[in-house]
Amino acid sequence: MFSTVLVANRGEIAVRVLRACRELGIRTAVVYSTADADSAAVRLADQAVLIGPALSRRSYLNAAAIVEAARLVGADAVHPGYGFLSEDADFAEICADNGLTFIGPPPQVMAALADKSSARALMSRAGLPLPPGSVSPVPSAAHAAEIAAEVGYPVIVKAAAGGGGRGMTVVRCAAELSRAYARTRAAAQSAFGDDRVYVERYLTEARHVEVQILCDQHGNGVHLGTRDCSVQRRHQKLVEEAPAPALSAATLDAMAQIALRGALEVGFAGVGTVEFLVDAEERFHFLEINCRIQVEHPVTEMITGIDLVHEQLHVAAGLPLRIRQEDVRPHGVAVECRVNVEDPYRDFAPTPGRLDRFVPPGGPFTRVDTHGHPGYLVGPHYDSLLAKVAVWAPDRDLALRRLDRALAEFDVAGPGVRTTIPFVHRVLDDPDFRAGRHTTALVDRLLGADRPPVPRPDSAELPRPGSADVPASGSAPESAPDPGPADLPGPEPAAAPRSSAAPPVSGVPAPAGPRPGVAPPLRPAVPPLRAAVGPDPAAPSPSTRPVAATTASTAHPS
Repeated sequence: MFSTVLVANRGEIAVRVLRACRELGIRTAVVYSTADADSAAVRLADQAVLIGPALSRRSYLNAAAIVEAARLVGADAVHPGYGFLSEDADFAEICADNGLTFIGPPPQVMAALADKSSARALMSRAGLPLPPGSVSPVPSAAHAAEIAAEVGYPVIVKAAAGGGGRGMTVVRCAAELSRAYARTRAAAQSAFGDDRVYVERYLTEARHVEVQILCDQHGNGVHLGTRDCSVQRRHQKLVEEAPAPALSAATLDAMAQIALRGALEVGFAGVGTVEFLVDAEERFHFLEINCRIQVEHPVTEMITGIDLVHEQLHVAAGLPLRIRQEDVRPHGVAVECRVNVEDPYRDFAPTPGRLDRFVPPGGPFTRVDTHGHPGYLVGPHYDSLLAKVAVWAPDRDLALRRLDRALAEFDVAGPGVRTTIPFVHRVLDDPDFRAGRHTTALVDRLLGADRPPVPRPDSAELPRPGSADVPASGSAPESAPDPGPADLPGPEPAAAPRSSAAPPVSGVPAPAGPRPGVAPPLRPAVPPLRAAVGPDPAAPSPSTRPVAATTASTAHPS
């Protein structure tokens, strides 16, 4: 097992990993940006390393700074959490080059599965059913039109390198396809540096169901059942539950078995999730494989009693899988909702601010994963996920009532702060959701019910041709780009002007006892990494300090 694990993430997932490591007797370190200097993860870790400013590309996405931080604290492994660099095969290779274990699948497996076209081809060969459409990238709008005509509208154009709900455009008729194809390619190039796209049939009334898998480095693997993640806004999940409801046992078992088979055939190792779309006839179609711990992993833990982060650490250390398939005995129902600092009635716009009150719920079989606390400043720099509330019950009806009760107890308040809790109450009250008949269209339907019909203007009120308010003939207003997904870092403000002066590098190990509130002594800089992964010259050099020495005056608002 590892001696020291560096957690290369923030927020609730960093707290989750730190707790698991402590339970296994593993020393911990965590990286943090100036915006997170007062975070729960910084307080909980044995050692904390400042790696850069609030901008994630100069901190949590700075692979060189993270690896240098790992060397500084003597870590032998890096846990990437989810989002940021968690599915970056290049980062995993950089870790290996520097003698660090990346806690995740092998880099070559991640690279193959991160490319959606490659993943589709691999899973098709492994026998997983795909939605009708292209297997390889589509080179032109004309070719896309041929595929769409063959499979039938609506179709969805997807970025081959996309993920987390970004890089997708739904096309409902042939007249829209050429423009949507060009727009999606441009967005994919901007977001992922890769403009390849593919086209597949869009399932308008589908369920989003995923299978949790766990595999070791010796060719062994188990599945831990299914989760339903159909309650989504902009392809981002709001409510998840395990097992997936209202599907036959035969469908659930077939989906789980084929998911595990596909993962083992490509050499997967670690924890991962195989995602499917399921239609009204219970036909399921492969969507993608996520090569990381999922945000919604608590619901699987609650019905199986298996700590997924513990198992993730064991298999990353090269140990054989400790669980056989017959050991996995799901019991009851678990439901989780994400509490995001967003206003659902303003298109889920983030509402950052200071939390004057923060009192999570409690009670029987209620779990809250969070990094929030009274006085915490929810900033604009990262994803808006504040907490996850998960409950367990012996049956689904009680689980839904228990989650409703828990959310009613959750007290979150601050100037301008809004959360998704009121909207989740509406989801829980919806008859289709309670009956397990809901699809990925549920959130749009609920929001659509709030929108009054647009009145038809009188002819005298219509703008004249050529008016600035009228789009050009044959065009439509451009839609806003999707914001950052819940599993990934959110949008960032513009970068600050670069400074040629680098701050001093300092470092001391965190003391075992109470941490004194004194500034750490200076320490010489650690040797630089190989030139191929040199640090961003504009980012501060990594430094470590006792947590108590990190004061609010050093922190950027988070």
